[in-house]
Amino acid sequence: MKAVVFHGVGDIRLDDVPDPTIQSSTDAIVRLTASAICGTDLHFIRGSAPDMQAGTILGHEGVGIIEEVGDDVRNLKVGDRVVIPSTIACGNCSYCRAGYFSQCDVANPNGSTAGTAFFGGPKTTGPFNGLQAEKARIPFANIGLIKLPEEITDDQAIAMSDIFPTAWFGAEMAEIKDGDTVAVFGCGPVGLFAIVSAKLMGAARVFAIDGLDDRLARAKALGAECINFEDEDPVETIARLTGDIGVDRAVDAVGIDANHVHHGETHEQAQWQAGDEPSQVLQWAVETVAKAGTISIIGVYPAGFDNFPIGAAMNKNLRINMGNCHHRKYIPGLIEMTLAGRVDPSKILTQIEPLTDAISAFKSFDKHQTGWIKVKLDPTATLGGQT
Repeated sequence: MKAVVFHGVGDIRLDDVPDPTIQSSTDAIVRLTASAICGTDLHFIRGSAPDMQAGTILGHEGVGIIEEVGDDVRNLKVGDRVVIPSTIACGNCSYCRAGYFSQCDVANPNGSTAGTAFFGGPKTTGPFNGLQAEKARIPFANIGLIKLPEEITDDQAIAMSDIFPTAWFGAEMAEIKDGDTVAVFGCGPVGLFAIVSAKLMGAARVFAIDGLDDRLARAKALGAECINFEDEDPVETIARLTGDIGVDRAVDAVGIDANHVHHGETHEQAQWQAGDEPSQVLQWAVETVAKAGTISIIGVYPAGFDNFPIGAAMNKNLRINMGNCHHRKYIPGLIEMTLAGRVDPSKILTQIEPLTDAISAFKSFDKHQTGWIKVKLDPTATLGGQT
């Protein structure tokens, strides 16, 4: 089968690889009908998230049809259409039973304290082969696959594999309530869904901060008040627009790559050293949030990134919540919200490309070419030579 494979920093290829097979009684094999490119993938390609293993299939977003199930997958059958949560969880341990699926004690083969297990990530996360492929093995499929109603399209479902639940999780951690004023830093796909989530949770005002006009235009269409940090200081602008009070909540939907984007770098240029520079986004967040407010961090920061304005945050009595999304917890509710017509996740997609063109799509996405915000990959375009 065809798959996007990591070979080294700045080196990914579309390779022919063996089809996946059942390895455990709780496994399933899924033929993918949709995958996607995520900003997190760029962390691996740029080297800003270390320990990627050569030969790992990339991608952690997927929708597909079950082709085979292990003997202990008793809630699903061959032919079921499913969405695949990005993070992997066993469903049995105390963390899973409490809803902390991304902190599962069992899924990560590196041990219970190793952290989140997910598809297409570095050695510390498994590693598990990812979903930018024609087929994938899904561990703990009885908990890790969610059957989709016929009314939900692939374009809607692929957004619910990762970016929509991550944004909802971020808005929830920000403790958004009716009437709040919120700042969302970053208007990529997760940031745009964070704006949507904040509005659904009752926020009265949402500021969107980014440096790309096409992303800010989409944020404005969602009802956000937009600030281009290339044209004005977001701290000063938010202070002026809020009567020098600041925002009640802030969501960091960018992470470490904000510094590379700010400097205009691609993965071929970006070199990251642990702790070498503070996060501009976190500095802005601490400065713009009002006293006793909340900061939510869902942007990715790798181990070793240690610079944070802790003194300023402490002296403002800020609450800071952060972490990896518990996808399995949120996806069912987002499916119901989509069925009810409260949101259409497909509207965030900007490109649909065949898997065979994935390398070209990665280059355009990495360069932040105008209009390239969320890219869906279509693995079916390579099957049987048909598109």
